[in-house]
Amino acid sequence: MASFKEINIPQKPPMVMVDRIIGIIGKKTVTTFLIRDDNVFLEDGFFREPGLIENIAQSAAAGIASVTLNADEEPKTGFIGAIRELKIFKLPKSGDEIRTTVTVTHEILNATVVAGQIILHDELIAECELRIFLEK
Repeated sequence: MASFKEINIPQKPPMVMVDRIIGIIGKKTVTTFLIRDDNVFLEDGFFREPGLIENIAQSAAAGIASVTLNADEEPKTGFIGAIRELKIFKLPKSGDEIRTTVTVTHEILNATVVAGQIILHDELIAECELRIFLEK
């Protein structure tokens, strides 16, 4: 995995859904996130669907921000424009650490399309495609 500068995503607690970047290589970013008891998306001990989607989006934001920082540019704010092919096979629980891989598949003007996968204990638990629009 390539080296990268320390980055900050715009989300602040309690909306932070990425703990650390494991690595970035090319258009692929890998992050981890430990689900804590006080997470806003925790319900009945399970990390719910909106949290999984937000985790994928923040993982994409971390990768995009790293690329712009390495190019000595300011990171841009992004917005989810569309969610496609969302599949959730299992909900993680409080205390679980998930690993998320996001791969940029297309970049057109101010839109970035990413494919995201979330793994728990070597098992695919969620995947989707996000269309993210970046502010100019």
